[in-house]
Amino acid sequence: MKKSLFLLLTLLAFTARSQEDYADFYAKREASLKSENGWLNLAGLFWLKEGENTIGGAESNDFVFPHAEASLGKVILQKNQVLYNGQVIFPYSGPKPTVISHQSLRWFIIQRGDKYAIRLRDLEGEYLKAFQGIEYFPADPKWKINAKFIPTAGKKVTIIDITGRSYQEDSPGLLEFQVDGKTYRLEAGPGETKEDFFVVFGDATNKTSTYGGGRFLDTKGFNADGTVTLDFNKAYNPPCAFTPFATCPLPTKENKLTLAIPAGEKNAGHH
Repeated sequence: MKKSLFLLLTLLAFTARSQEDYADFYAKREASLKSENGWLNLAGLFWLKEGENTIGGAESNDFVFPHAEASLGKVILQKNQVLYNGQVIFPYSGPKPTVISHQSLRWFIIQRGDKYAIRLRDLEGEYLKAFQGIEYFPADPKWKINAKFIPTAGKKVTIIDITGRSYQEDSPGLLEFQVDGKTYRLEAGPGETKEDFFVVFGDATNKTSTYGGGRFLDTKGFNADGTVTLDFNKAYNPPCAFTPFATCPLPTKENKLTLAIPAGEKNAGHH
């Protein structure tokens, strides 16, 4: 009886403390999605061929932009350099992309391996207008877990993205944790700092209540005992859950968990 009461009080305390924290996290998450640099306004992803690539609203162009003038000029790929109407727009001249604007459209160049593409945004796009928010599982202390960090310095893992392209990425370590007495491991990728990690994971809720291509999770630093907190209540959808114009990494074989994790964001898209 006392144990049950203690567990109930712990759950109520967690819920009370965390409601504001999670509400703030979710609000910032949705604001980010709707921002000018968010994922909801993506309107096109056009892979460049070597040489000239014409763009504009007319069907005769190599790449047709929505509600744009008939011709917006030429994008030229010359080896590892991209020019637009004579101006070098890739490599970038600074830390941020060179963005070209036309009415509600914005576009810039992205690189994936040895391929280059135009990423097109429409600040009045259909996915942005149709967005009605994200559903979340109720916050649950069961899914805020401290994981053991197992370093794997120098290890490389092969990442495959949703387009089928693959690339090598550093994996600084494994995150080992337990749920209901069973041990699981996740390969961690580099995060914002050397003590932060980025995790792409799949679980048994994928393709039912959560996005089929897995979800993302960020960690923030180490705890005093050297563990890393995995707060699955903050697991979030990859951009590909909201738009067909993103290039999202898929979970590695190691990161496809057999257990169900009913925490964090639910399926929010149809892609």
